[in-house]
Amino acid sequence: MKRLWTPGWIARHVAMVVLVVGFLGLGWWQISRAASGNTLSWAYAVEWPIFAGFVVFVWWREMRHTLRAPSAPAGDAADGPAEAVTVGDVVATPGVRRPVRVARVPAAPEVADDADLAEYNRYLTWLNANPGARPGDYPG
Repeated sequence: MKRLWTPGWIARHVAMVVLVVGFLGLGWWQISRAASGNTLSWAYAVEWPIFAGFVVFVWWREMRHTLRAPSAPAGDAADGPAEAVTVGDVVATPGVRRPVRVARVPAAPEVADDADLAEYNRYLTWLNANPGARPGDYPG
């Protein structure tokens, strides 16, 4: 529970209360306007409490997400990296994402039988080499 009383979370709690009270107040204001004859205000009278409910939903979900996350002791950051886990041939460190490497696929060889496809590929190559150019500038 101490994780929910950090300065950032206190600001979130205060923001949630202010937003919910404000949205419900706006809903009550729209009900009073609708009761005095403004028929459009009935839609807004329903809409504002839905907004308040959404704020409570997001606040609750974020609280649960924070409480479910494993808490790290305060000394771990200064002690060095977390304990490594070996799975097969891969060494993984908990809580650290490994970068994703994307293999570059070599360009497919041009098909000599299709002249339109070869011309289109030359056009795309020219556009890639000239990023500021317009399609009308193509010399081909």
